[in-house]
Amino acid sequence: MKEELRNLLNQSYAPYSHYAVSAIVVMKDGKYFTGVNIENASFGATVCAERVAIFEAIKEGYRKGDFKRLYVMVDRDKIASCCFLCRQVISEFFEDDCEIILSNRNGDARKYYVREICPLPFTGDDLV
Repeated sequence: MKEELRNLLNQSYAPYSHYAVSAIVVMKDGKYFTGVNIENASFGATVCAERVAIFEAIKEGYRKGDFKRLYVMVDRDKIASCCFLCRQVISEFFEDDCEIILSNRNGDARKYYVREICPLPFTGDDLV
């Protein structure tokens, strides 16, 4: 996955922040979907790589419980975590024991579990 993530960084559209991010979401059946961050001059319209990959899987018919692992790479020397909008989406579709692999452009990586990066998720149970 490391090389594919690195190659995907070139597909990122980040003319404002120059902060390229790529993501690959792996499904329990082995299929996977990719994403890159796509910025916009109206920053609120920007979408993160993680959500692009997750939403692509949803578009193809996958649902909560079908997700296995998420890989994220940033085009920096430092390993960075997912933003809180992405964490909310992750907590919606991934189970607590799913792996999140965060890496830098050099391929250095750290593994976390959803329960670690989303310790207090807002869920459908909070709406009742």
